[in-house]
Order: sequence, then C-alpha cells, then structure tokens
Amino acid sequence: MSTSEIGQLINECRRKNRSAQKMIYQTFYGFAMGICLRYANNRYDAAEILNKGFLKVFTSIKRYHRRDSFKTWLGKIMVITSIGYYRSNIKTESFDNLDTTDYTTKEEYANTKLSYDDLLVKVQELSPGCRIVFNLYAIDGYSHEQISKMLNINIKTSESNLFKARMKLKEMILKANKKTK
Repeated sequence: MSTSEIGQLINECRRKNRSAQKMIYQTFYGFAMGICLRYANNRYDAAEILNKGFLKVFTSIKRYHRRDSFKTWLGKIMVITSIGYYRSNIKTESFDNLDTTDYTTKEEYANTKLSYDDLLVKVQELSPGCRIVFNLYAIDGYSHEQISKMLNINIKTSESNLFKARMKLKEMILKANKKTK
C-alpha cells in the first residue's frame, strides 16, 4: 500500500470511518502482532495487547503527524501498550544484581541455526521483566536510561535484566543446538 493510500485511510480514520479502520488494521496487523508477540507470554496475551494497541491508535489518530512514519508511530503505540499490559499484569518481579561477566564463548553458539519463530518462543519463555528489557534494548533500541524511566526501575536493574535475558537466551539456544546435533 502506498504512502498516499495510507494517508487517505488515516484521514478517513480521523472521521471514524469503520472500513478505513479495518483496512489500517489489516494492513498493519502482521507488523503490530510481531511487536506484541515479542513482549507477550503467549499468542493470547499478544492478541489482547494488539487489540488494546489498535484501540489507542484509532482513538489518538488525530494526534498523528505526517512528518513521522505512520508505521513507526503505530509501532511505538504497540510497545507502550505492551509495557502497560506488563505493568498491569505483573505485581512483583524480583530483580537480582548479577555479575555481568559473559562466560559463554561465541564459538559455542555461532553455528546455531534457529528460525524466527523458534527464537520468538525462546524470548517468550523469559521472565516478564527480562523479556520487556530485552525487547526495549536489543530490538527497539531504547537506552537503559529510557527503559528505567518507562518501567520506573533504576538503570542498574535494567542492565541486570538485560544481562539475565541474554544469558538465559544463550543457554536456551545452546540447549536447542545440542538437541539438533
């Protein structure tokens, strides 16, 4: 779909045109679901986050400015919605300060071949706190300072959770690699 067609749909969505909203939903479903799956525990939670996210998109579409990419704007809303879902569904998360030395060598997991879906499942197996920080930092490019403000945690906690997420993912990847040999 071209940029001008998306622009026309956005204008129609601002007028609360249901068929335009449906077209936006269908056009960006895969992109948005991909984001939600990275943050959610499972497909059911991801679908719930996705629907809440699209509701936010359609209720706040008047605030969208064309100088930004619509896809980027929508993606940010999905990330923020995922974090909100995390906050409302996770009462407490234990955060341990860990030694951040990486004892795994690159050679041990360099030859591992994992599909995107397999990797997504492994990310979903991380604890919620680690999964959120991993996605925000490694996938979405936020800094630890930004993450600490978004999640209302200190920077060291963000760094620790990223470390734990990476170590757990490496462990799961190595385990998967041993099963395929």
